Amino acid sequence: MAVPGTDVIVLGAGHNGLVCANYLAAAGLKVKVLERRPVVGGAAVTEEFVPGFRNSSASYTVSLLHPVVIRDLRLVERGLRIVERPFANFVPLEDGRSLRFGGEAAQKAGAPSAGNLAHLSPKDAERLPAHHARLQRLADVLRRWVLRTPPELGGPWVLADWRSARTSARLLLEFGKLGLPGQRDLLDAFTSSAGRWLDSTFECDALKAALGWDSIVGNFASPYTAGSAYVLLHHCFGQVNGKPGAWGHALGGMGRITTLMAEEAQSRGVQIERECEVRRVLVEQGRAVGVALADGRQLSARAVAAGVNPKLLYQKLVDPGVLTDDFRAAIGEYRCGSGSFRVNVALSELPDFVCQPGTHAQEHHASGILLGPSLHAMDRAWHDAVRHGHSRVPIIEMLLPSVVDESLAPPGRHVASLFCQHFDPAPAGGWDARKDAAVEAIFQVVDTYCPNFRRSLLGYKAWTPLDLERDYGLVGGDIFHGQLALNQLFCFRPLIGNARYRGPIAALYHCGSGSHPGGGVTGAPGHNAAREILRDWSVLRRGASQSTSYNLPPEPAP
Repeated sequence: MAVPGTDVIVLGAGHNGLVCANYLAAAGLKVKVLERRPVVGGAAVTEEFVPGFRNSSASYTVSLLHPVVIRDLRLVERGLRIVERPFANFVPLEDGRSLRFGGEAAQKAGAPSAGNLAHLSPKDAERLPAHHARLQRLADVLRRWVLRTPPELGGPWVLADWRSARTSARLLLEFGKLGLPGQRDLLDAFTSSAGRWLDSTFECDALKAALGWDSIVGNFASPYTAGSAYVLLHHCFGQVNGKPGAWGHALGGMGRITTLMAEEAQSRGVQIERECEVRRVLVEQGRAVGVALADGRQLSARAVAAGVNPKLLYQKLVDPGVLTDDFRAAIGEYRCGSGSFRVNVALSELPDFVCQPGTHAQEHHASGILLGPSLHAMDRAWHDAVRHGHSRVPIIEMLLPSVVDESLAPPGRHVASLFCQHFDPAPAGGWDARKDAAVEAIFQVVDTYCPNFRRSLLGYKAWTPLDLERDYGLVGGDIFHGQLALNQLFCFRPLIGNARYRGPIAALYHCGSGSHPGGGVTGAPGHNAAREILRDWSVLRRGASQSTSYNLPPEPAP
């Protein structure tokens, strides 16, 4: 191929691809981002789903977006505003009661974190602060490693990799500093079930459901499945406006975040091509040298950074002949499929909850609303999906972002986001034939708690796991680009021997959620991948100016 005019081609304008491109361009590299869809953002987009009604389509709430990324990409200066939930959780119950706790409203009531829990279980209200403290201690451990490159613990070059050896030593040192109680807790987080954790601590089913919901978000498993405790913990290391563990809404929806990222990237000289489908990563002599596009063009580059799911990358975009039999088999076993179903709903009025009547905006309307009364209901939903293809009584998190964001709906109207579990990623008969039945099951659950729901329904758009794959490239509908299982985390993500944002092909990097630290709108994989690309650039920059100074994104000190 001809000498490239582009240093790095980034595959996908999802949030991680945009983050990676921003850091590379800030260091002086010539970067081009290629996006298959007509809009940037990947799964973090705001789209019109019914005429006059807009909402976040796939990802739908903010917490995990790293403050370093927010700062370095100047998102606040560009206009990003995130509104915290009044209550972290609102759990309506069929007996007319409800649970409200967490967030600013609970603190104003004089019971930090507890809300009205004391009315349901005085014992659990006393136990909750210690539980939160335990989670935050563990989340602090994870938080320290979010912007670090994990050690490489596989492959024949491990002993010769001094940087990986140093990282491994740091990891062992920090693990030792935790002490035995902390070490046991961390081990439990990666191997135990969230159900076991919560049942051993609390008695109130509604509280356990609210806390356990995070263990099944994007996780096609029961809360009693080993390893689900880590999925719960994965959702705890974020923050909103400097408040650890908080969740919020980005004004303008999730697409506002990625639009601002794209604007910042373009201000740094990044070229973004939309409606530009990549058919193949071009490899010569074991090295990525560019891409072939669906329109017949070939673009050359000194490196390629892929923000797509690793399974998609190596099974669809890379010629299998350049991969070893062992690697092809391993990536074939990489597990994807989160059992998630998304529905955006246009409403003529706010939901009128049986347990909290009224269609005027109240604090619970702006909170995370969990329609799922217990861990056992979550367990039944998963078993139901395994047997029947989808849960006949799904577990639903409802958000009503139009309560705090008037830009999403016409005056006096509202939008609801329904994020639902459990739905088999690949059921018998396929999703196109089952979609209507799944939507009906979801709406029946909402009706149970909000009898005015059907009457107020103006329209909706639903995404099955297959729709999420077709529309947003989420293989198996997997919102994390690969399950958050022990053998697919940290130094094993996506595969052992390929964890440091590099695969088996030279100059082909992983900058998406299929690399450490995993899924969620964090920006961390893009940040970390950019650092590794720049570390390698002394080899990659053939023909580049030798006087160029490359500023690496920071890696937190021990």
